[in-house]
Amino acid sequence: MSTENSIDKLRELRERALAPDDRRAIERQHDAGKLTARERVEILLDKGSFQELDPFVQHHATGFGIENRRPLGDAVITGWGAVDGRNVFIYAEDFTRFGGSLGEVVADKICKVMDLAMDTGTPIIGLKDSGGARIQEGVVALHGYGRIFERNVRASGVIPQISVIMGPCAGGAVYSPVLTDFIYQVESSSHLFITGPDVIKAVTGEDVTMEELGGAHAHASKSGITHFVAADDREALNEVRYLLSFLPQNNMEVPPFFTPLDAPDRMEEALTTLVPDSPNQPYDVIEVITNIVDEGEFYEVHAHWAGNIVVGFARLDGYAVGMVANQPAVLAGTLDIDASVKAARFVRFCDAFNIPLVTLVDVPGFLPGVDQEHDGIIRHGAKLLYAFSEATVPRITVIMRKAYGGAFLVMNSRAVRADLVFAWPTAQIAVMGADGAVNVIHRRELAAAEDPAALRAELVSDYEERFNNPYVAAENGLVDDVIEPKETRPRLIRALDMLRDKRESLPAKKHGNIPL
Repeated sequence: MSTENSIDKLRELRERALAPDDRRAIERQHDAGKLTARERVEILLDKGSFQELDPFVQHHATGFGIENRRPLGDAVITGWGAVDGRNVFIYAEDFTRFGGSLGEVVADKICKVMDLAMDTGTPIIGLKDSGGARIQEGVVALHGYGRIFERNVRASGVIPQISVIMGPCAGGAVYSPVLTDFIYQVESSSHLFITGPDVIKAVTGEDVTMEELGGAHAHASKSGITHFVAADDREALNEVRYLLSFLPQNNMEVPPFFTPLDAPDRMEEALTTLVPDSPNQPYDVIEVITNIVDEGEFYEVHAHWAGNIVVGFARLDGYAVGMVANQPAVLAGTLDIDASVKAARFVRFCDAFNIPLVTLVDVPGFLPGVDQEHDGIIRHGAKLLYAFSEATVPRITVIMRKAYGGAFLVMNSRAVRADLVFAWPTAQIAVMGADGAVNVIHRRELAAAEDPAALRAELVSDYEERFNNPYVAAENGLVDDVIEPKETRPRLIRALDMLRDKRESLPAKKHGNIPL
């Protein structure tokens, strides 16, 4: 065959690979409010940057009526491209072909880009829209999922992994996204579950819709599986681009620097009055965060789950940081099971990818209750303790108000090797609150007093003066400095600048045994 004929054949095959083989399937996709796989790739990546891999592969299955349907590229689009000029690898399941089902060659294509991502130290993004394992290929399809899961685990902590649920994701397929670092889910059009409503109805008799069972808000607010909820495909893909701006390419690099518009020495007077004088009065800690960080820009993670703790990404003087903060507006900022798990996972991600941690503390303790105890608050609370203790990135804590008991220790205290601990003058650092302490210490005096209320008020005031303030901790070196609230931003920026070249290593070991 001549060179000219060979080129003509190549062009013909490329046209076939790019041509839609089922226009009705594409129309159904659009009618469902979903974009096609190729449309999604084009939106996510910088214009003209996509380099496709394996566009000519075809499945080898025989029987069951699919042997004569062998579209080029099969049911997934794979390759690499750029987001804001930085490379990413991508695979996008194509629901218009075999319902996006995973067969042997689909798994081969996905595994290839995952291997390339790990070999080159590049983030991997999976756009999920699939009916599951290809039944016509049987156990071979299941084996393909297993190969993908194994790569998810090997890549964990090495390269950022992001999953975007943009359609169905059911059965064994759910384990790949949950092994990745972040999950986006699109409202209404995406569903994530092990067993569907029909199976649940048959086995347990429970009636539940797909949206109630596995919709975006169910997993974002109840199970905590989904980190971000998007209104539609385009919003989800644009948010992925934004998330990547805070992340390094891999665990050997640092996140990108952005020249800040905000002054590093900005004093924020609003912080002086944001936290109420009364220790029992709630406030929104997100307002504190946005007054501290560059341009008030904070990208909250897990915004709909475990609202008593807030985690997310921001920048201080152009450098990415991970923020962890108790939220007094929800459950008084107490730590419970879900909050501990949420924060621990975020801390470990930041530590894996060289993102410094800033912790804002206002915690009265762990949430009391029989259910919390029996459901394992001790074990789950220890996850956060473990995560902070294990972290080697720069870690700075600011104690704003309450810091009581074991919860104080868990929230990145000096005891677990925080690099620097600052406190506001309003900080109350103690074993417990003044009321509780007085009840324990002066139980007999109060019982015998002629006017218990007056005596209690006097004793509480004395306890607060002597113990419930930041100066006792500062006297013992457990707080490095007591600062005015308005100074918080410049003090954090200077501290992070000092810590930028921090190097700390853990004892040699295969891995620790976190209390899962």
